[in-house]
Amino acid sequence: MNLLNLSGNLLLTSFILYLISTGFFAVATSGKKGPSRSGKIAFTLAIIGFATQLGYFFTRWAGAGHVPVSNLYEYTTFFGMMMVLGFLIVYGIYRNNVLGLVAMPVALLVIAYASMFPDEVQPLIPALQSVWLKIHVTTAALGEGILAVSFATGLLYLIHATDFRKESKTRTWLEVVMFSLTCVVGYILVGLLFNALSTNATIEYVAKNGATMQHDYTMPVLTGPEGGKVISGSGAVVELPNFLNANKVNTVLWSLIGGLVLYVLLRFVILRKRLAESLKPIARKIDLETADEISYRAIAIGLPVFILGGLIFAMIWAQMAWSRYWGWDPKEVWALITALFYVFYLHMRIQRGWIGKKSAWLCVGGFGVIMFNLVFVNLVVAGLHSYA
Repeated sequence: MNLLNLSGNLLLTSFILYLISTGFFAVATSGKKGPSRSGKIAFTLAIIGFATQLGYFFTRWAGAGHVPVSNLYEYTTFFGMMMVLGFLIVYGIYRNNVLGLVAMPVALLVIAYASMFPDEVQPLIPALQSVWLKIHVTTAALGEGILAVSFATGLLYLIHATDFRKESKTRTWLEVVMFSLTCVVGYILVGLLFNALSTNATIEYVAKNGATMQHDYTMPVLTGPEGGKVISGSGAVVELPNFLNANKVNTVLWSLIGGLVLYVLLRFVILRKRLAESLKPIARKIDLETADEISYRAIAIGLPVFILGGLIFAMIWAQMAWSRYWGWDPKEVWALITALFYVFYLHMRIQRGWIGKKSAWLCVGGFGVIMFNLVFVNLVVAGLHSYA
């Protein structure tokens, strides 16, 4: 077995361990609030899963010849691993099983989402052949992973504090958040379905620089490049201008379609209640003050790490690679927006006393900014960082 096959098996093993860990956290939350035997088993399994995923990371690094954070599959997998690390740190302090029941599934979703992207190892393009790849990207992902913990606790706070019997903006927006998470699951399910059906297509087009390029589709073609020529499979329903990646817009559209179908099934057929409301019994098991404190501590720790990796290290590398520190590339802009958003959170909390629901909504919104940067900016907007 070569190193790349071994790394794939280690990643799958870690995913299974995380899944079993989530099951034990579910058992633990069915009892008392504090630590329990099931909670200790769940935490231990999560640690073993993290160690196994570290094994994946280093064996893929050895097999690929470069740090595995160079495309969306590798980066998103690493981001999921950093989310688990952030959770392990926070759980080690607070020993709250409810946090595990929410944070671990979110990390599982991120890792499963990563598996939908091509996992083939490719040689690094010249722009990525730098020691700053491992320094900048891994530090930024670590910061985002720690920040993501605040999303789990912020969501728990809002669900706990919301009366779903009364119509309110909080109730409506919580359901929007749950629909967004459902779209991630929908994308995974749609991807698996179309892979099984082999709905592949290839469209050739002429890029802005005059070069002839191809889009290889794994899902039925809804959006294609302007003036594209069908090489195999079906043609596009709608043609998009070249500043948008038509193939990846197609992926986003299928994610929304899959998420909508899944949401309707869960909301009106299976649960017959709002998705956020169905989590109310779980959210009640965490103390509101504890949830608020965990969110604050996660951001206070994660933000400096993200600024260091996502902005400072990034600008140093940009100067070396492109002879400028800042160029308003979409990815650069959204990294700055992410940092400023969390700076705003800390300012409003410390200077204006924003705690409770206001603080929790900022935690949820911050994670939305991170995911928008990861999904939309990477998949839809063409830029200097469009490597995947």
